[in-house]
Amino acid sequence: MADLLNLNRLVYFTTVVETGSFTAAADRLGVAKAVVSHQVGRLEEELGATLLQRTTRRVTATEEGRQFYDRAAIILREAEAAYGDIAQSAGRPTGTLRLTSSLDYGAKIVAPTIADYLRKYPKMKVEAIFDDAISNLVDDQIDLGIRIGWLVDSSNQARRLGTLQQFVVAAPKLASGLPADVSPKLAKSLPWVGNAQLRGIGQWLFSKGGETVLTELNPVVTCNKTPAVQACVMAGIGLGIFPDFAVEDDIAAGRLVRVFADWTLPSGGIHAVYPPARFRPAKVRAFVDLLAAAERKRARNRET
Repeated sequence: MADLLNLNRLVYFTTVVETGSFTAAADRLGVAKAVVSHQVGRLEEELGATLLQRTTRRVTATEEGRQFYDRAAIILREAEAAYGDIAQSAGRPTGTLRLTSSLDYGAKIVAPTIADYLRKYPKMKVEAIFDDAISNLVDDQIDLGIRIGWLVDSSNQARRLGTLQQFVVAAPKLASGLPADVSPKLAKSLPWVGNAQLRGIGQWLFSKGGETVLTELNPVVTCNKTPAVQACVMAGIGLGIFPDFAVEDDIAAGRLVRVFADWTLPSGGIHAVYPPARFRPAKVRAFVDLLAAAERKRARNRET
């Protein structure tokens, strides 16, 4: 029974399932491939079951292996939470932080925050997933999700870190050719670059004083990733809508020009989202605190 409770073997096994190979698992864990293979073999012997199907190209879980993985992953999350509780009282993050963020916010804000985090906690490791697609925090074993815009109802817990404004921008040459009286009322007649990740937004609400304009856009190009949308806008294909952090440097440098600058779009939130848990591990709390500080600094810079 003591061998069955060897958490190290569970770590080796679950990592092989997640990475699809003994070599990749060994690289992630920082141990020799032979160690991973031996420990997984011992686990199979103890259970009396074949957990992994091995081929020359890939390692996959058997039916028994998949069932065991689902249970083992829960055990490891609980064990990590227990260690996190101790680390929380000690005030020091431990282990590996897995986080996800959108591409644009990840590149502009999260990446520098990771650098600060690792300088402050040099023994920590970070696995960062920057993608505009929304990850399932529980299924993907992610400690922290950074959500930009508006949260959807879920069982996850969230903390608001800051706000974002939305800007309409265009390349200088395209902007200079727009009518002098251009406003959101003419938006539908203008060329736009669409973002497929925003497929749920069919109309945009512009406000100025007490006046509002609800309009649809007319994308001449639609891209599946925000950096691609920005590249097309920079190339002068059409107008685009971006969060302030994504384009403020380009606006300041003159590479992009704000359009409808005296009109506003609804502001969104920047949230730290966590999978359901009774408490938050120190490694997560420490990173969120740094990100919140970065957002406070960004808010001050907007005001000056």
